[in-house]
Amino acid sequence: MTMPAEAGGTGDRREPGTLRLRDHAFAPDRLLVMAIVNRTPDSFYDAGQTWDEPAAMDRVHTVVAEGADIVDIGGVRAAPGRDVDVSEEIRRTVSFIAAVRTAYPNVAISADTWRHEVAREACVAGADLINDSWGGWDAKLPEVAAEFGAGLVCAHVGRQRPRTRPFRVRYDDVVADVLAATQHVADRAVAAGVDPAGVIIDPAHDFGKNTWHSLEVTRRLGELVATGWPVLVSVSRKDFIGEALNLEIHDRLSATLATTSVCAWNGARIFRAHDVAQTRHVLDMVSVIRGDRPPARAVRGLT
Repeated sequence: MTMPAEAGGTGDRREPGTLRLRDHAFAPDRLLVMAIVNRTPDSFYDAGQTWDEPAAMDRVHTVVAEGADIVDIGGVRAAPGRDVDVSEEIRRTVSFIAAVRTAYPNVAISADTWRHEVAREACVAGADLINDSWGGWDAKLPEVAAEFGAGLVCAHVGRQRPRTRPFRVRYDDVVADVLAATQHVADRAVAAGVDPAGVIIDPAHDFGKNTWHSLEVTRRLGELVATGWPVLVSVSRKDFIGEALNLEIHDRLSATLATTSVCAWNGARIFRAHDVAQTRHVLDMVSVIRGDRPPARAVRGLT
């Protein structure tokens, strides 16, 4: 059964439509770069380079100039580490979100948090999207998104708790598990009043998965796309890429871009990235090859 874009029944296909994040609207054929800005002293890739607010704002200026559509601001690293309570997460992120909102009113802002208290303050400050990487761990999060008209990312993490690492995870069929979990969280969000046009699903590479699982999710990403929900992928310099080719974090760019192109060709719409300019080029090239946009110029063989 085909359902209209406004519906969202588990297992039923929606028609891909415009993605709406508060006042921002993105057409179905537009591939979006979500730039990572970590307000943490211990992030896995940049090791705290944007911990100080002036450095973080410089990063925002750079990624917007490089073509970022969404700026994703987070205050807690995903991996285990020093405890960060709600008040500290708010201190790290909310005033900065407000500053970015003032500087860039036309850029969508994402708050990377799994806590409803932080999400509420972030939305008050101007966030358009709540990027919940922990699969709806906080059941009150959809209520916040609904209250503010914000979008919500619905991720798959298996049985993994926030800020833990996967341990000997097994699935009979990892993609079936991803489909069931993300659609369940998406349905719960819509039931709580979140605009279906702002609901996004994320297979969450590495989260609750070993390398084999993340590779299979990548190969079969089209099955998630077929649900009609916009699909976000966060593959930038991830462990599964490092293990696939035995590469350290700072040597993973070309492999990340290869993975990005596969995900784009398979239908993902949003790409969370450290390397914005390079990711923008990859996505634009995929769009040109698919025929969604014309070449910037075409003179070869014509003159």
